[in-house]
Amino acid sequence: MRAIDPQLQAKLDAGATTLCRCWQVIRSDGQTFGFTDHDRDLAFDGETYLAGSGLDTSALESAVGLSVDNAQAVGALSSAGLMEDDITAGRFDSAKVIHWLVDWSDVDLRVLLFSGTLGEIKRGEHAFEVELRGLSEGLNRPVGRSFGRTCDRILGDAKCGFDLSQPGFTVTEAVFGVSDQRKFTLANLAGFADEWFTHGAVLWQSGQNSGLRSEIKFDRAVGASREIELWREAPMPIAVSDQCLLVAGCDKSAEACKGKFLNFNNFRGFPHIPGEDWAHAYPSNGGNHDGTSLWK
Repeated sequence: MRAIDPQLQAKLDAGATTLCRCWQVIRSDGQTFGFTDHDRDLAFDGETYLAGSGLDTSALESAVGLSVDNAQAVGALSSAGLMEDDITAGRFDSAKVIHWLVDWSDVDLRVLLFSGTLGEIKRGEHAFEVELRGLSEGLNRPVGRSFGRTCDRILGDAKCGFDLSQPGFTVTEAVFGVSDQRKFTLANLAGFADEWFTHGAVLWQSGQNSGLRSEIKFDRAVGASREIELWREAPMPIAVSDQCLLVAGCDKSAEACKGKFLNFNNFRGFPHIPGEDWAHAYPSNGGNHDGTSLWK
């Protein structure tokens, strides 16, 4: 049960109250935003909650046990709050959200109603609607390892163990030409083999996509320059002279781990795992069923 201050409980039990709601949104990059449905700004715990933000929520549904809390918030798109460009760029994806019930006459009297993350965001012309996901939402996500022929790690993470700061595996260049939001060219990659960055990543250092990551579908030489094609359009328009950090591509195969990165000791795939055809095989005339290894 929630611990509610007796003074606040007395106001809740009274016919007339001085209560409002406050929301704090914390993005993955550390930026925080505060909103309230009160008619003036409120401040507590070092955060200012802006009035007139237009944010409102539906009734919060919660239950005892492991069922998922859920609610929706509706708000206006404004420069002081959630901007359309930031939502489009994914900067608010899975942001942490904290929802308070506050006595605006004494902000020390408050109770935490909800803590969770932002879910699906739907944008209209002047407003947005966002799903609020409770802490138990994580119980719906599959956990554990998947066993397959390819590696299940991300290049450079702790279990992969590869040091991307080594020369030749990252490079920072400026965009030389732009075809669309999926294709752009770079001029100074002559020192890298063709397709070296295929299955790699672009970490945007400047421009409207600054701070975001895009996955590379293909990297090909086009004359003296290199064309980079992304799997998905960049969230925001790409412009000539935008700075980007390219990370070498890894197709998750044992061959790439051993030959390209010299990191086979940390390979976390199972290239010799039997396929379904082998698992369902049965004795037949002319077949080789002598019990020897599938991999000579």
